[in-house]
Amino acid sequence: MEAHIGSRGLRRLVFLDGRPEAEAGGELSAALSAYFHGEGSLPDIPLDLAGTPFQVKVWRALLEIPFGQTVTYGGLARRLGVKRGARAVGLAVGQNPIAIIVPCHRVLGSEGELRGYAYGLQRKKALLALESGQPTLLGL
Repeated sequence: MEAHIGSRGLRRLVFLDGRPEAEAGGELSAALSAYFHGEGSLPDIPLDLAGTPFQVKVWRALLEIPFGQTVTYGGLARRLGVKRGARAVGLAVGQNPIAIIVPCHRVLGSEGELRGYAYGLQRKKALLALESGQPTLLGL
C-alpha cells in the first residue's frame, strides 16, 4: 500500500498490486500489518478527507460501519437521508481515496452481493472474510 499523510492527517491510502504492505512507516504500517494478519481492527488515525461535501458526508458514514459488518448502498443512502440515492452513494464510495481505513469494502449490493471495488472484487471478498474471522488465502 502507498500512503500520503499531510499536515492534517492521512489523505490517501491505496493498494499497490502485489504488495499489501504499507509504505507509510511508523504506526500506520504496524497497524495495517496487524490488520492484514487478522490481529486487530483498523487504526484510529487523523484523516484529511478531501472531496465534495457529499463525498465527505458519505465517507464519514463509511467510518461508522462497525468492523466485520456490512451495509448496502441503499441502506447507506437511507442512513444519510438521500431518497433513491443508492447510485449517488455508490459513486461517492467509489471515489474514496483512503482504502481500508475508510472501509468502502463493507458496502454491498441490494441483495448482499459483492459490487464494485476499485481494487477488485477478489480483494473486497478477502477483506470481508478477514474481518469476519474467516481464514482466507486470497491475496490482498
